[in-house]
Amino acid sequence: MHDGPAGGGLGMNATTQQRNTAGVSEAARAGVLHQAWTIYLAIFASPVGRTLIILLVAMTAAILVTTYGQLLLNGWNQPFYDAITRRDLHDFFYQLGVYFAIVSGLLVLDVTQRWINETIRYRLREGLTRDLLALWMMPRRAFWLATKGGSVGVNPDQRMTDDAAKLCDISTDLSIGLFRSSVLFVSFASVLWTISKDFSFNVNGVEYAIPGFMLWAAIAYSVVGSLLSYAVGRALVRLNSDRYAREADLRFALVDINEHIDGIALLDGEADERRRAETHLGNVVIAMRRLVRGLTNLTWVTAGFGWITGIAPILIAAPLYFSQKTSFGGMMMAAAAFTQAQGSLHWFVDNFSALADWRATLLRVENFRAALTVSEPQHNGASEIEYTEGAPGEMILDNLQVDAPVGRVALQERRAVIRAGQHVLISGGPAEAKTPLFRALSGLWPWGGGRIVRPPGESIMYVPRGTPYIPRGTLREALAYPALSDRFVDRAYAEALEHVGLRRYVQSLDADRRWDRELSEDEQMALTLARVILHAPQWVVFDDTFSSMEDHTLRRVAFMCAQHVTRTTIIHIGRNTQAHMSLFKRVLHLTNPRDQKSDKAKRPPERKLRSAAV
Repeated sequence: MHDGPAGGGLGMNATTQQRNTAGVSEAARAGVLHQAWTIYLAIFASPVGRTLIILLVAMTAAILVTTYGQLLLNGWNQPFYDAITRRDLHDFFYQLGVYFAIVSGLLVLDVTQRWINETIRYRLREGLTRDLLALWMMPRRAFWLATKGGSVGVNPDQRMTDDAAKLCDISTDLSIGLFRSSVLFVSFASVLWTISKDFSFNVNGVEYAIPGFMLWAAIAYSVVGSLLSYAVGRALVRLNSDRYAREADLRFALVDINEHIDGIALLDGEADERRRAETHLGNVVIAMRRLVRGLTNLTWVTAGFGWITGIAPILIAAPLYFSQKTSFGGMMMAAAAFTQAQGSLHWFVDNFSALADWRATLLRVENFRAALTVSEPQHNGASEIEYTEGAPGEMILDNLQVDAPVGRVALQERRAVIRAGQHVLISGGPAEAKTPLFRALSGLWPWGGGRIVRPPGESIMYVPRGTPYIPRGTLREALAYPALSDRFVDRAYAEALEHVGLRRYVQSLDADRRWDRELSEDEQMALTLARVILHAPQWVVFDDTFSSMEDHTLRRVAFMCAQHVTRTTIIHIGRNTQAHMSLFKRVLHLTNPRDQKSDKAKRPPERKLRSAAV
């Protein structure tokens, strides 16, 4: 139910539409840094932003202290191995004591970092999911996204759960890992420079000096590995993105089967549904096979460099030892420093697969969020209905035309003024035309022409055709939806159920069940009418709700409305029968404008029917 004009201000000129259309496409083309920055700004603007800042400061401090401890541990290598070289047992045990003291401190820091890391993960996910959920649940936004077409509106549940969680987990690991590697490299680069600042080698009696030889060797080694990783693994971004899309299709198919399992079983459709699900599974397998091939190729590079790294530090530090420019302990310290620095620079190689996965996930989440930030609907440049507010107590449909699957439909009555208290039936046209008209009145479908003038500040409830939406929870919550259940007193709930013939459920108001499965279709429709009685809106618009009712049921509904919905103006879009005469005092006619001119001579006048006694 909506207070005041639903969908007001939806009118949009061509310039606005083009700007909004460009908004999503530009977001899709934006660079990875821009996309990541957009997501992180949204997260830190959420309620968890301050907590995240504190956690990040704590993680930074822990990494800096850990790096200092690793520098101490690296410096410990020289006196320890020199003590072994001298066979100095006393100094040997002393250095062991120093080692365990340093390692104990590093252990505490590692545990602290793990706790902070895991906390950052779920806090990031909380902030991102809250942001996406808030955008998705803005009035009419989810509907527009679902009906606009394209892949961006498919499976929003997966975008806000699996994709959001994966993006936050990978982002946490990569961000912290990159910062830690950067700090380690800066710290150990100075060690490598100091150790090899006087390095030189002799060729044919000529001395060649290479200041900082070990530092440059570490950089060159990592650059070669990074370039090879990029060349071999760059296709993983596309392969991961394709895999997630295929996974989403399979999940949606399985959820859809579960939601309609009764209809499938009654039609013996299990074999056909299995075939459809297996088709989606086959697409997942194909995507995974391609991904496995890409990961295998990347492993040739990463694993190869991993094996070489085991001996590379010693080989590169050996010239210092054999040229007698350092002791054996000094060589081991240099090799350890090289390992730390090269490992930091090797971050790109080690994490290329994760980076490709992160890029693909970021693209899915950011494209989804970009689509949600487009605040207005788009419909291929079609003209739009104007929504305005008028005088209290009346709704005006002025030259109303609506784009429908069967073509543009319109009301024969060019200007229809519906005043409070007049129950109106809008009759004619196929179902493909009635539902777009219903959505146009509610503001969900603004494409067409003419003007809809609504009474300002007056509550309007819209009841769609088919099985009504019943949220999970208690029956009390289902009746009060979308308001909170404490808005109404117990007696109001009991009376609403009693008036629609559901008195037996009064004792089950606080039972938490799947009421959409507990109640029959007739009972669900009755629950919808009970919701109207409970909320008592000033206006209610039904989409072909009464057309499926038997005449005697409709007469009972008419009696109920006359007795218990006395302050509500009813507008019903559906077929016209004799039974409707007991409820509706006025009939408007829905038709195709192309036929309107030829039928003008034989068009029935707008009828004002007397309210029959019930």
